[in-house]
Amino acid sequence: MAETLWASRIRWRLRGAKLWPTFIAVVLIEGVLLQLLPVSEDHGPGLFAAILLAGVANLVLVAVAAPLAGRWLRRRHPTMPKVVATDRAGVALLLAGVVVVVILGLAHRPAVRAAQDDLAAQAAQARRYFVNQAPAQYQENLNHLSTWKQGPNLYRTCVAGADPERAFCVFVNTDQSPPGVTRDHDQRPNAEAMHGGR
Repeated sequence: MAETLWASRIRWRLRGAKLWPTFIAVVLIEGVLLQLLPVSEDHGPGLFAAILLAGVANLVLVAVAAPLAGRWLRRRHPTMPKVVATDRAGVALLLAGVVVVVILGLAHRPAVRAAQDDLAAQAAQARRYFVNQAPAQYQENLNHLSTWKQGPNLYRTCVAGADPERAFCVFVNTDQSPPGVTRDHDQRPNAEAMHGGR
């Protein structure tokens, strides 16, 4: 009798030991998904930030939602131990979270593509301007443009010259066709201008 009870407990324990391994796998999977299929903005937040974001969101699921869902599961299956019910509910919630991330990422995909097309259009227009207007010292770096998106449809694109602290820059507005280009007389490279350096 004792051996049967012990075996039964071990079996329940093993059935209720899937939550944390699933948590680790889901956090890594969602981190990659958030980077490859962003749910907002034009691009992913970076792999480390995406994994961190997924970890925090899933920790809330495990700590708050899983016990509540486990209670509901125990009402339907009263013989199920609490730890097993919480584990199963948590695993189901974590897997559902992966599905939600995929759906949101796919739904946001057209916006990401539109932003990529916008970026490519402004780069092509800025390059045309540089070919016609930039001094000779900047012409050799036309394949190495630096772009800073300053707002919806507004970009600051620069081409470097011989002096790394001086660039030839333009503002490109893609809210018109073809995109409008305006010379920026501030010659700070984007990396410096973004941080307010002088």
